[in-house]
Amino acid sequence: MNPDYPYTRFAPSPTGYLHRGHILSALWVYACAKKFGYKVRLRIEDHDKSRARPEYIDSIREDLEWLGFSWDAESIQSSHEERFEKALELLKEKGLVYSCNCSRKFTFENNPVNGEGEIIYQGLCRERNLPFSRENAIRFKISDKTVEWDDLRLGHFAERPAEQCGDFALRDRTGLWTYQFAVAVDDFEEKVGLVVRGEDLRNSTARQIELSEALGRAQRPLFLHHPLITDTTGKKLSKRKKSTSIRGEKQTGKKAEEIIGEVCFEAGISKKQEQLSINNAISLLVTQLTPKF
Repeated sequence: MNPDYPYTRFAPSPTGYLHRGHILSALWVYACAKKFGYKVRLRIEDHDKSRARPEYIDSIREDLEWLGFSWDAESIQSSHEERFEKALELLKEKGLVYSCNCSRKFTFENNPVNGEGEIIYQGLCRERNLPFSRENAIRFKISDKTVEWDDLRLGHFAERPAEQCGDFALRDRTGLWTYQFAVAVDDFEEKVGLVVRGEDLRNSTARQIELSEALGRAQRPLFLHHPLITDTTGKKLSKRKKSTSIRGEKQTGKKAEEIIGEVCFEAGISKKQEQLSINNAISLLVTQLTPKF
């Protein structure tokens, strides 16, 4: 554990109720925290104000406590406006951002797409010197360099964000901070030294490293991207796909230990289906953690 960055974080978005995928993610966070000696921060990532709801924030806390989780610190992203503005001003002073008025339709029609269906923005507005107005998005000037980083579970990566995503947005045309920007700033400011998240977010890592270093972060966090629970079609569980919520399962009479045990069995953490407490599930996963670095 790095004493200057003593936290890891569990960071759900309050756009729906927690489901089994969240439990698996939390188990990985808490197991890694125990294995490597980090404290856990619960961070409510409500940067998507169009979908975040206060009742979901309350439910996240209630459901986590019902399952048996506790945490050392807590924060809510929507209270970090001053932090984000300060970080943006720093990037402006360094000449690393620019204003962009490309509409979503224009962006999709005039840029290539990577293998995951993500737009690779080609810097169409980079030299236009548009004003920094609320009507325009703000993009980060990505470099052409290769970012090398190590995943504690998946090994070594060497990636070029310019080829993965191009100049990505920090704030969109509606004035909302993006995930990429908010999480990089918060991880820096909140002393997060270990980032544990699902494999679906692995492609975000190189660009967040480059952005964090542009913001002045000298020591990178450790990274671990864990496997996901999928549904019967092979797709990851998500609130948008109306995956069964923990709250809904609780209302059917299921016990917390029963749900946790089923999650561990579904994810291959446990070899047999049995009831497990949070502490037992975390301890079981800790014994299976064999970091590559």
